[in-house]
Amino acid sequence: MVTFANEQTPLFELGRVVSTPGAIQALENAGVDGRELLARHERGDWGNVGVEDRQTNNEALKDGSRLLSSYALPNGVKIWIVTEAVGDDGKRASTSFLTPDEY
Repeated sequence: MVTFANEQTPLFELGRVVSTPGAIQALENAGVDGRELLARHERGDWGNVGVEDRQTNNEALKDGSRLLSSYALPNGVKIWIVTEAVGDDGKRASTSFLTPDEY
C-alpha cells in the first residue's frame, strides 16, 4: 500500500508553496491555518475527493504526476491544494492553494 494518512512522514516533496488571493481570503475568513491542510495533503489525506481522484493521487505517488486534495472549510468554502508534476523523477516544483473558481 502506498498511502498511510495517519503517518506523520510526508509522502512527497511539495516544492515551492504558493496561494491565490482567493484561497488566502477563504482561509482567513474561516479561521483555518493553511499549514494544517498542507500537512494533511503531504501525508496522503486527500480530503473530499472522489474515488477516481483518490486512485489517481495514489498512482501519482508512484509516477510523480499531479496531486489534488480538496478540503471543506468550516464555513463550507472549498479549498484545493494542487501539487504539480515536473518530471518523471517524482520531484515537484510547486504546491498551490486555490479555490475551485480559481482553477
